[in-house]
Amino acid sequence: MRPAWEVRENEGATRWFEFRLAFADGARVDALAVVGGGCVCVEEVRAQPALSLDDLAVLADWIEESVAEACGAGSGPDGWGSEGRRARPARPRGAEGRLLVAREYRAAQRDGADPVLAVMGATGHSRRTSLRLIGQARDAGLLPPRRARR
Repeated sequence: MRPAWEVRENEGATRWFEFRLAFADGARVDALAVVGGGCVCVEEVRAQPALSLDDLAVLADWIEESVAEACGAGSGPDGWGSEGRRARPARPRGAEGRLLVAREYRAAQRDGADPVLAVMGATGHSRRTSLRLIGQARDAGLLPPRRARR
């Protein structure tokens, strides 16, 4: 990661960062992320070979963490970093976290909504991470096993 440029306006700032990931097998990912108004947005991604949607979600999480570490050490004039590293809601960990996931999952099922989206909203995590959390709740016996697909 390296800073690309910064624009200051009034008392705030918007910053752009360039990312390059190069792998031993020749695969490469280039991305441009912007930080402003308390959030991180990925503006452009170029990958060779192409990334799946799940891979993009993981990339976005990695970029957010890297930018948060670079910008979040101190409060900047735009206030980014004053709330901690992540902008997602604090989620209990361990048994309490699994109970939260199970409660949100079952409430969504009861209401006829998508349970995975409900867990994503409650935890602030990507679909992939939310599915992992749901699996952990299943493993703990808080949710019934998945039905076999035919």
